[in-house]
Amino acid sequence: MIVVTGAAGFIGSCVAKDLLQVAEEPIVLVDDFTRKDKKRNLKALERLEMVARDVFFDWARDKDISAIVHLGARTDTTEFDWSIFQKLNVDFTKSIWELCVQKNARLIYASSAATYGDGELSYKDDHSIIPDLKPLNPYGDSKNQVDKWVLKQEPSIPWYGLKFFNVYGPNEYHKGRMASVILHAYNQITQNGKMKLFRSHNPNFKDGEQLRDFVYVKDVSKVIQYLLNLKGHSGIYNLGTGQARTFLDLSKAVFNALDKSTEIEFIDTPEDIRDKYQYFTEADMSKLIMSGYQQTFETLEDGIKDYVSNYLLESRAY
Repeated sequence: MIVVTGAAGFIGSCVAKDLLQVAEEPIVLVDDFTRKDKKRNLKALERLEMVARDVFFDWARDKDISAIVHLGARTDTTEFDWSIFQKLNVDFTKSIWELCVQKNARLIYASSAATYGDGELSYKDDHSIIPDLKPLNPYGDSKNQVDKWVLKQEPSIPWYGLKFFNVYGPNEYHKGRMASVILHAYNQITQNGKMKLFRSHNPNFKDGEQLRDFVYVKDVSKVIQYLLNLKGHSGIYNLGTGQARTFLDLSKAVFNALDKSTEIEFIDTPEDIRDKYQYFTEADMSKLIMSGYQQTFETLEDGIKDYVSNYLLESRAY
């Protein structure tokens, strides 16, 4: 069987639904299923077996597991209680790794582009720079601690750590402040007719020209399916599009998807995140491509058009 952790969440629920269409093995979902605000994400997955996160390792003891797609994590970049990240991101992932080694199961786990910090050492998924990376917040640090620990292991299993860049798409409606800028833009534009963007506090970037690598969740799912069948090439990989785009580009794409004229207001970046703010991220995707991945990624405009037209306007989950 294939286990998907974080299966009630944004990326996990989309990946699980796509795997349900293509995988020959049974799909088992793992998460904290008590959160009512995630129920919509599970609508297409109701017939699958669901295992509570707290009992997963006991449940897994006698199960035949061929692969674990570990997407469960605390992802709040404004959380500063390290004990939460230690338990849910670091220790839990280490236990998942050890379980996969015991079961001789393939592992795909979620890292993050937040590990790159301000990008001083580049955004290249080169194992040699990982020990020297300096994330800007505890969330990024927790992900980097796992990456560093993994690289010290002597694995006997196929494994892939994915440094997710800015993922957006359906099933993120429960994420609140941590939802993608696309969802915030949609909500602001439909409610107020305009979009608020953070003003730049860096003289090297004009207002609205901060850059991110935005990747559609459907592309993330395709990469994970590819890695579930890849022979060899274990390692840590970037997962973005390889093309940074501005927040102005993003905003205009949402206005266009809604067939509305562009109206943007700039506001100060909140002080609690200002000194941790990344002004530029762009995934170097050459490593994944060199492994044999050949599919193209959605453009920001096409991804936003699909997300807005087929999910947000329809109030539909993936």
